[in-house]
Amino acid sequence: MANPALPAAVPLPAVHASHSGCWLSDAAGNVRALSRGEAIMAAAETPLLMLNAPLVASRLGYPELSGLDLLELFAFVFPARFMVPTPKGLAEAVGLPVPEHEGEVPMLLARAAARLFAICESEEWGERDGAWSVLQSLTRLKWPWSGMLVPHVHKPERAERWLFAKLPEWDEQPPRPQPKHVTLDARDIADRLDTLTGNDAERRDGQHDYAQAAANVFAARAERGRPNMVLAQAGTGVGKTLGYLAPASLWAQQAEGTVWVSTYTKALQRQLRRESRRAWPDDAASGKERTTPAVVVRKGRENYLCLLNLEDALQGGFQNRAALFAQLIARWAAFSEDGDMVGGDLPGWLPTLFRKRGLTALTDRRGECVYAGCPHYRKCFIERAARQSAHADLVIANHALVMVHAARSGGQDGERQSPARIVFDEGHHLFDAADSTFATALSGAETIEMRRWVIGPEGKSKGRRRGLAARLADVASYDEDGERAIAAARDAAGELPGDGWLQRLGEGDPWGPIEALLASVRRVTYARDEAGSEAGYGLETEAVDLDGPLVEAAALARDALARLRQPLMKLASRLEAILEEPPDWLDPQGRQRIEGARHSLAWRIDVLTAWESLLSRMGGPADPDFVDWMAIERAEAREFDVAIHRRWLDPMKPFAATVLVPAHGVLQTSATLCDRSPEGPDWDRAVRRSGANALGISPRISEAESPFDYARQAQVIIVTDVKKGDIAGLAAAYGRLIEASQGGVLGLFTAIRRLRVVHARIADRLARSGLPLFAQHVDPIDTGTLVDIFRDDPRASLLGTDALRDGVDVPGESLRLVVMEQVPWPKPSILHRARRAATGGERAERQAHDDAIVRARLAQAFGRLIRTRQDSGAFIVLSPAFPSRLLSAFPAGTPVTRTTLDDALQMLVAGVSCAPTEHETEG
Repeated sequence: MANPALPAAVPLPAVHASHSGCWLSDAAGNVRALSRGEAIMAAAETPLLMLNAPLVASRLGYPELSGLDLLELFAFVFPARFMVPTPKGLAEAVGLPVPEHEGEVPMLLARAAARLFAICESEEWGERDGAWSVLQSLTRLKWPWSGMLVPHVHKPERAERWLFAKLPEWDEQPPRPQPKHVTLDARDIADRLDTLTGNDAERRDGQHDYAQAAANVFAARAERGRPNMVLAQAGTGVGKTLGYLAPASLWAQQAEGTVWVSTYTKALQRQLRRESRRAWPDDAASGKERTTPAVVVRKGRENYLCLLNLEDALQGGFQNRAALFAQLIARWAAFSEDGDMVGGDLPGWLPTLFRKRGLTALTDRRGECVYAGCPHYRKCFIERAARQSAHADLVIANHALVMVHAARSGGQDGERQSPARIVFDEGHHLFDAADSTFATALSGAETIEMRRWVIGPEGKSKGRRRGLAARLADVASYDEDGERAIAAARDAAGELPGDGWLQRLGEGDPWGPIEALLASVRRVTYARDEAGSEAGYGLETEAVDLDGPLVEAAALARDALARLRQPLMKLASRLEAILEEPPDWLDPQGRQRIEGARHSLAWRIDVLTAWESLLSRMGGPADPDFVDWMAIERAEAREFDVAIHRRWLDPMKPFAATVLVPAHGVLQTSATLCDRSPEGPDWDRAVRRSGANALGISPRISEAESPFDYARQAQVIIVTDVKKGDIAGLAAAYGRLIEASQGGVLGLFTAIRRLRVVHARIADRLARSGLPLFAQHVDPIDTGTLVDIFRDDPRASLLGTDALRDGVDVPGESLRLVVMEQVPWPKPSILHRARRAATGGERAERQAHDDAIVRARLAQAFGRLIRTRQDSGAFIVLSPAFPSRLLSAFPAGTPVTRTTLDDALQMLVAGVSCAPTEHETEG
């Protein structure tokens, strides 16, 4: 009999499936357990209520599953509101009791649907605006929820304004003046830090010392091209975020200047946005009126919703499920704070409900923006963020964007200068970010994108024409030289790879000089492979000692690229001439559009120049500043690209020239900025990887130790009897450790294949014990949402790879045990080998290079474990051959035990976290 205290339920059947079993409720509310096969048959007969259809499909092993997904309904009712996509998260989001066992979940779904319908009828529904109009479109698209929603979403008395009419316009503002010259007072910095942390909070001397050291980057620069640099290591718990925000906010407000804070992970960006509200409360709280926000989050263009792409999708560019996704995105866009589709207020689980169809098509991932030529230009999320950042006190960005922004300063987007005061948080990733940013890759995927940018959609594509001719039609009609340049560029782009290029390479029938080059690269790479191509991994070989056919193909490809670059340069000069002597028809909007076209042209010309430079050295002497190699990119034995790569041997050289030279002050900070070698902190390595040496700068060094009592709160256990390569033993070890810890386990893997095998072997058994197990690369859920699910359930465990090793903040009971499946040695790639050799010819120096990389990875992984003074737990490495020289990666005083798995399990069950049976000191 139904509980009278619970709200009514919609009279629809509902299904819940997990690794521990399946449960089905009928329309009358009767619940029964059933097999997976029975659940599939029930779902095939009638639409069922379910939560997260892709996940349910994965649990049932039935990819074609469809039904009435509560997440889709929630996204319609609350378009820019996040919830943890689990039964517990749904119950809390709609104000229902959390189910005590999984058999109660089907009825929760029925009651949650009824609750959401009731919200739609309530006068308090804050997201009513636009709902009726979007629902009409969803009804025409046969959205499963439409028929049930229609009676609850009432037609407004007056016609609703459509999305593109409701979005606010940004305003042009005069450039911000140069910051005032101010000198920060140490007492003021301390007072500001006390205000940010709370005047009644316990004073942390390490945090105050850190804040004073960070303040040095806001002093006046003594010499052009030589910024004030500080390298500051702050152990977990020091409070480095507020530590640098104290002097940063003080300087920004006194000098009326802009501070950029750059991160590597989106998780830290979100944390920074929350923390920054302490220093910059909203206008109402501060009593200060601003025309633009004081704090702005900036990301690359590919993160934001493109309104023109959305308009295309809504007008028939998307079909079937993708069309439904576009309508829900339109709902979200009307309520989004900033239009950020990746890490913003768009729930990360929403795109995964549609198998990510349409997500990339709704952002500007190909650099096809028409700028002022777009009818939505004045409402563009990207343009608004760019202009707001030019007048903000604090800009929160990521490492790659800061580097690209510095390289292109003075260009489009209302930005005229490179960031002058920069805090690089997660500074231990700065080297890798620079390595990727300043890299060159000539590949099939990259060249076909270049072709599409010049020519536009070809063949049966229904996309809007965005080729050069379409974007600059008025210029072509006005300027004959410009028209000829566009035509020449289109002809030259026709020699680049087109659709089906990879298949033609496989069949030995390449078309055009670039495809011929890639075919030669593929031939030579396979010929040189000694590891066995049947292994299924990507292949690579050095771009040295190349045979005649490949060198000749490279020369022909270089000439083809030059034939494209030359008319693009001619077109750029013609656009510049039009701006210098504008015709009568060139209004301000047209000028902005041409400025945008020049910006895009400069980007492509730079890429083509880099490709030509790369090919010009094929077959010649090696350049000591670069590492060149050829590769066949594969996933599970399936080829998806062929490429020639070039990386800087030391990417901090271009970083220094591009970012450091124009800067006035730069702080690089992290909990693991400096290698903890057995001999002590290795600051020389940190300085080398900062870019300071390239400018002859001696940065100020600061170090603040963690306030945590690691001897009491944590321990490291090296398990000695799980043999490398024993997958069955590895899976058994993970299963037993999760059972002993009763969940709360973060499992870190160095290979996706092993992760998947371990998950497949233990997930069902653990679930039957009430211990949910989730996994990256297995569950159809984005990484950020997986972490949210893990954080929300103390009995859940999560398996993952590198993305979970850094930047994951899960304090409290939800994370009690970190398990690494083996020592995270660097991949022995050509690039790694070259950098290893550059450290010196001695074996010890090369080994030290590898050890420093591993210690940094271990330190970051260990840092996930203890996040507050109340946390405690164990860090386990399943590696019998764990070298003692790597133990210095862990904080001083952390107990270390080498023991068997059985003994480790006994320690966990007994709750022993600080009394190892066999203590081994660091080093």
